[in-house]
Formats: sequence, C-alpha cells, structure tokens
Amino acid sequence: QVQLMESGGGLVQPGGSLRLSCAASGSIVSINAMGWYRQAPGKRRELAATITSDGSTNYLDSVKGRFTISRDNARNTVYLQMNSLKPEDTAVYYCYAENIKVARMQVGYDYWGQGTQVTVSS
Repeated sequence: QVQLMESGGGLVQPGGSLRLSCAASGSIVSINAMGWYRQAPGKRRELAATITSDGSTNYLDSVKGRFTISRDNARNTVYLQMNSLKPEDTAVYYCYAENIKVARMQVGYDYWGQGTQVTVSS
C-alpha cells in the first residue's frame, strides 16, 4: 500500500525557516501532482503550494516569494522550503499526491499525509 511520510514540522521563530519533506512509499509507477495543504485552527484548509510531475509550480498568494516547492521524482518525494515564516503560517501542513499508480494496477488514487504541525511563534 502507498504511504505518505511527512517530516520537518516544528516550532520556529518569526522570520525563520523550515523545510518539510514528504516521501511516498510503495511499488509506485508514477505520481502526478504533489503538494501541500495547510489548515490553521478554526480555518478552512487551503492549498499552499503544488508542483506537477514536470516541475510546474503554483502557490497561494500569501506564501509567494517565501515558500518554494520542489520534488525529487527518483525518491517520490516533495519538499516545501519555507522562509521568512510568519505567525499566520502556523498550521497543520498536509502532504498530498495525485493519481499515484502502483505496479500491476491500472487505476491511480490520491493520497494524503497525516499532517505535520508548523508553529511560528516568538
């Protein structure tokens, strides 16, 4: 079965940086887009950043210029480099992967990570 394993969350001071990682494991043949959603307490979930299999990226307006999403297709891993962090970036960050296809299966499915807490506070 496919699993998404997230890491890199934690507590950071305003203006600091964190790097989130999410690795998909399993007998994976292909993955389409990967990305990161986030959800702050009492707020709706929002898409922070996404990256296609070919490297095209898109960002939430509030994180543009501060966050960089990247992926390593050989490792089935997506990263989110977060710089100049602000308190409003505090949220649970959820990795997602679209249309993961595994060996001997014709249909791909979407997967979500369990979430990793990012807290920006002084």
